[in-house]
Amino acid sequence: MTNGANLGGKVEVARASIQPGQLLPGDQVKVTVFFNVLDRLDKDYMVFVHVEDGDGRAERMNLDHRPIGGTYPTTLWKKGESLKDEFQIYLPPGSRSHALLVWIGFWDPVSDTRLPLKNPDAVRNDGKDRILLARIPVGG
Repeated sequence: MTNGANLGGKVEVARASIQPGQLLPGDQVKVTVFFNVLDRLDKDYMVFVHVEDGDGRAERMNLDHRPIGGTYPTTLWKKGESLKDEFQIYLPPGSRSHALLVWIGFWDPVSDTRLPLKNPDAVRNDGKDRILLARIPVGG
């Protein structure tokens, strides 16, 4: 799935894949996100990931993390690079969700600010610099 979200003129959320494409309670999916570096980043940003119930019933899961497994801080990213970030989403057994919404963005933990979404009309977002990366159906 393609996205195209431009965060702060610095990073584009280019595309993502979810494997498998559906989730069962007690299982997990692997999320792979591809970022294009548009310009140098002067802060060590974290990727914030908020996983929410599609019906708004369950508590949000926070999967904030340092991108690229913490091995390549954003301050070292070079303009023109394409980078891959991966993480897992686990759905606890007994979950009654019909779908999960996966929201993503970049967050500076020092100033507690997010990279602003520059093209909100082009991508699904919540108006708070969170991009809707995916809607994962839950089976079972």
